[in-house]
Amino acid sequence: MASGQKDNIERVPNDLSVFTDHDIYLFKEGNHFKLYDKFGSHLVSMNGEEGVSFSVWAPNAEKVSVIGDFNGWSRESHPLNARRDKSGIWETFIPGLKRGTLYKYHIVSQYNNYRVDKGDPFAFNWELPSKTASIVWDLDYEWHDTEWMQNRSKFNSLQAPFSIYEVHLGSWKRKEGEGDLFLNYREMAHSLTDYVKEMGFTHVELLPIMEHPFYGSWGYQTTGYFAPTSRYGTPQDFMYLLDYLHQNSIGVILDWVPSHFPTDEHGLSFFDGTHLYEHEDPKKGFHPEWKSSIFNFSRNEVRAFLISNALFWLDKYHIDGIRVDAVASMLYLDYARKEGEWIPNKHGGKEDLDAIALLKKLNETVYATHHDVQMIAEESTSWPMVSRPTHVGGLGFGMKWNMGWMHDILEYISKDPIHRKYHHNELTFSIWYAFSENFALPLSHDEVVHGKGALIGKMPGDEWQRFANLRLLFGFMYGHPGKKLLFMGGEIGQCKEWNHDESLEWFVLQYPSHKGLQKWVRDLNNLYRTEPALYELDFSNDGFEWLDNTDYEQSIIAFIRKAKNSNSFLLFVLNFTSVPRHDYRVGIPEEGLYREILNSDATEYWGSNVGNNGGVHSETIPFRERPYSLKLKLPPLGAVILKPMNENTI
Repeated sequence: MASGQKDNIERVPNDLSVFTDHDIYLFKEGNHFKLYDKFGSHLVSMNGEEGVSFSVWAPNAEKVSVIGDFNGWSRESHPLNARRDKSGIWETFIPGLKRGTLYKYHIVSQYNNYRVDKGDPFAFNWELPSKTASIVWDLDYEWHDTEWMQNRSKFNSLQAPFSIYEVHLGSWKRKEGEGDLFLNYREMAHSLTDYVKEMGFTHVELLPIMEHPFYGSWGYQTTGYFAPTSRYGTPQDFMYLLDYLHQNSIGVILDWVPSHFPTDEHGLSFFDGTHLYEHEDPKKGFHPEWKSSIFNFSRNEVRAFLISNALFWLDKYHIDGIRVDAVASMLYLDYARKEGEWIPNKHGGKEDLDAIALLKKLNETVYATHHDVQMIAEESTSWPMVSRPTHVGGLGFGMKWNMGWMHDILEYISKDPIHRKYHHNELTFSIWYAFSENFALPLSHDEVVHGKGALIGKMPGDEWQRFANLRLLFGFMYGHPGKKLLFMGGEIGQCKEWNHDESLEWFVLQYPSHKGLQKWVRDLNNLYRTEPALYELDFSNDGFEWLDNTDYEQSIIAFIRKAKNSNSFLLFVLNFTSVPRHDYRVGIPEEGLYREILNSDATEYWGSNVGNNGGVHSETIPFRERPYSLKLKLPPLGAVILKPMNENTI
């Protein structure tokens, strides 16, 4: 409160509040991480009457009232009262209200006579955009995923296979012949689950489903942090989708955006006539690239809001992992800013110490309460130890996206094969740092938007060569250490750049080139999930060994992936030129029969069928410091995967 200003606000006795003194203490300290149980609107019984309790944080308000369809949106009829402890919390109980009631908070600021109607930051449900009212709702639901939840630690382990299918729910598939309408959550539950299961992916990752006013933001401009978007149904409908995925042994990762929020008037921005959730200095509180507000990470109550929100999706919706968006923008004070447009930290550096502290506390809290989930960072710089524990100086994430690998391989694969020998380092360099973090390999939505074109469009050559190159890229991805992520449409060779206003181009599957690519991805997933060599030691150099990374003249690489049982391994040989190689010799560590278990050039994948007739016997001819060798036929623009067979297998 400004100095000299009268405290003329009517205050509610603490014993009539849904908050305890301990709640208030933790909230002010920034350590209350279940704020969703207190703030917002809740269907409760008080003094023998059924109704709704309303609570909102607005410390710089002079008056707050609930307006809604129940009172004709009157700004005077249902005022909230401020707590006596001056915590900035306003609350009231209104008897007789039921689920489905529309409401907002009308806030009169202590400053400049600022008046505004705000949605509830903690609302569980919102009106269908472009309408902006919050909706009184509950989260009652009977879950049927007990088996998944009891065994989730096995499926979410860093030693387990992670093959993630990244999905934007509104454009994965739409209703045909009905004005191109969205599928709702329950319709998607069956259609999406059946497809993901058939394709062999282990997890889906959903672009942000939290309520957002602008559909074209894909959810990355969030206003309703505690509500799944009503575009596809109710909270219970969304729970049904998650429940059904779990019943079919598919994990769910949510994209989450704690870095910034939109400036829409009904949202968090300038909430009580002050910069409450965002930093007041635009050099720290406004994002010049996204034209959005940046959370004030130094404020205890804001940190509690964000950590409570992450835990909310884990607690109430059984989410299996959170992918934290734009971590780099949080770590650096000068992110997307020119000289003079940012404020150094207290040491004169560019690191945002408050954001770093938040991320560490977030990860510590999540893993302490949900040991069987994963926190994943989208972090695009060389910041050290992103996926290392906080007690050794890391940020505490479980995994980090490997943006370096993604940029290098797409740059390399887009070149005409005749020129690739001059860029061999782009193919092999990622192994030098592959085990410095727990990496996931992303071919995400970011690579197929804003004029970048579809994945298939990045491939050089004629139609046959483009599909061969893309199959080769996927073969390399599944062989390379690190968990896998592929954005929807890539697996079918969608021709057009992704458009959030349209369904994927499912019609292309009538063509053998696209159908063959889809089958290749399905077979890669099935191999990946069944071969421990491809996932057990993803984050250790004990799981990878080069056999040949120096053949730049022919643009060929060969390596093995090993399981914890060192006797179990797979051999990858990849030819990045359009010339088939006959009698190509590869040194190997063990003798015996090597069965060709996958070949991207097989006819069923729309290849030219150059291969090794199912397998090759080793020769006692040492090669490149290996005691034995194989003489292989390598297909053009092809990936060959072989498995040594012991006597019991042959």
